[in-house]
Amino acid sequence: MHTKKKIVVLSGAGISAESGLRTFREMGGLWEEYDVMEVASPQAWERNPELVTRFYNERRKQLLKSKPNQGHLILQELERYFDVEIITQNVDDLHERAGSSKVLHLHGELKKARSTADPNLIYELDGWELTTESKCEKGSRLRPHIVWFGEAVPAMSDAIKIVSKADILIIVGTSMNVYPAAGLIDYTPSNCPIYVIDPNDVNMSSYGNRTFIKEKASIGMNKLFKILVPNSNS
Repeated sequence: MHTKKKIVVLSGAGISAESGLRTFREMGGLWEEYDVMEVASPQAWERNPELVTRFYNERRKQLLKSKPNQGHLILQELERYFDVEIITQNVDDLHERAGSSKVLHLHGELKKARSTADPNLIYELDGWELTTESKCEKGSRLRPHIVWFGEAVPAMSDAIKIVSKADILIIVGTSMNVYPAAGLIDYTPSNCPIYVIDPNDVNMSSYGNRTFIKEKASIGMNKLFKILVPNSNS
């Protein structure tokens, strides 16, 4: 049997927005009266861990009420025909809940916490609440398992390896403006077709073999599925 072609997906906030998860842009860069930098940076954590903890608790509550949408489900469906790996900038678990089997989170995971003393100690949270009293087994405070503004992105080296093996690249729900994630596209093989699904203009003029589908994720993924799997009845 021939090996399946490899699809690599770069996903961003736009795919989760349809599940009711508000993006920072939709919030106007603000949460309540706070600038996002005041709740999503190492400095914010040093200054006001209670506020940061509450911000992520609210986001977890929102996530627990959300469900994967058609965009997530079609990506899972593509696994029947292709070897699909998803690299997501999203911190939610909607790709996993849709059934996608290979998901790499660049910016951390909302449903996990990690030790402030040992970043290798990562814990799955039960429910939405992390408290400022929560401690790791070494007795240090737990923080959200999120890559904050100004922090290094440890998963980048794995992401580069994945992208460099792509036969097809799908960019869905991301403007490709946030670095270092936006730089991943530079590692795609030169002959790799790139499909960009976003209702807004995405500036990718320097890349050759690209197709734009100017739709939100659920509609765009449906159209793309029909291109990639022309004989399916879906």
